[in-house]
Amino acid sequence: MLIKRRRSWELPENQVTPEHVFLNRRAFLRGSTASIAGASALMVAGCGETSGAAEAAAASEADLTAKAAELFPYPANTSIPVDRPLTDEEVASTYNNFYEFGSHKRIARAAEALVSRPWRIEITGEVEEPFELDIDELIAQMPLEERIYRLRCVEAWSMTVPWSGFPLAALVDLAKPKSTARYLKMQTFMDPSIASGQKQVWYPWPYTEGLTMAEARNELAFMATGVYGKPLGEQFGAPIRLAVPWKYGFKSIKSIVRFEFTGRKPVSFWEEIAPSEYGFWANVNPEVPHPRWSQATEEVLGTGRRVPTLLYNGYEEQVASLYKGLEGQNLFR
Repeated sequence: MLIKRRRSWELPENQVTPEHVFLNRRAFLRGSTASIAGASALMVAGCGETSGAAEAAAASEADLTAKAAELFPYPANTSIPVDRPLTDEEVASTYNNFYEFGSHKRIARAAEALVSRPWRIEITGEVEEPFELDIDELIAQMPLEERIYRLRCVEAWSMTVPWSGFPLAALVDLAKPKSTARYLKMQTFMDPSIASGQKQVWYPWPYTEGLTMAEARNELAFMATGVYGKPLGEQFGAPIRLAVPWKYGFKSIKSIVRFEFTGRKPVSFWEEIAPSEYGFWANVNPEVPHPRWSQATEEVLGTGRRVPTLLYNGYEEQVASLYKGLEGQNLFR
């Protein structure tokens, strides 16, 4: 007889999103995406861009996004501890860090300039054979699910977000890294013509992040291709982003175009800018303050409350073993 033991960070499906809510959302998406395609063409014409190429590009992106939406809802599989309700979607979608589009939080409108379909992804470095594929080709090969995670920003605020996507370990398996690969380096797109923040040359663009191979294979490491039961909005890092909930949010790189397997530890974006404040590991620890503020508590967005921060953001059981023997390193900045 097969006995399934539920992991400590999982909840029964009946405690996550009710099925009828997801079904209603799916019906809405099917109807709305068709409207988006028509609306996109009208908006382009209204702005004076009447070329057939522009209209075709807008229609193509809308069509591809609509096809991606048909996959939703992903099966609800995991959750966060029950003491954190979901952050309201309106709050989560209008308070975002995405420095490619500005250093303030209200970047959602500016991020709409990002064209997330079609989207090519490069798998390179120390793998059996480098290759490229389209985001939807990748998604079609992955085990899809929804996970509800805490997100703890280094700025001492937090959200609770329902990500849809697949385990990062599944992408690692697809890539077939060589035994010499010790790290996974990830980079976002580079296009200053649409991302005004990338015109600021004092930043080390493109945005770069990295994990050890052990971290990348950990059961919590997740590639998000959707949120709140639909494809990622641009401000969340469409069409694919990382979610590593035991680390500060800046580690969860957005809009990824390149996965490079390497034997050399990557220097991440914020680590290069301010190594005394932001390191490679960036694991959450309430007892290790940022040089300019405490990390002991966090503001839960949308609630007006501050709560105590937990070690590894509450995921100590799943990830603490990754760092045994590394105690001499600065694991919490």
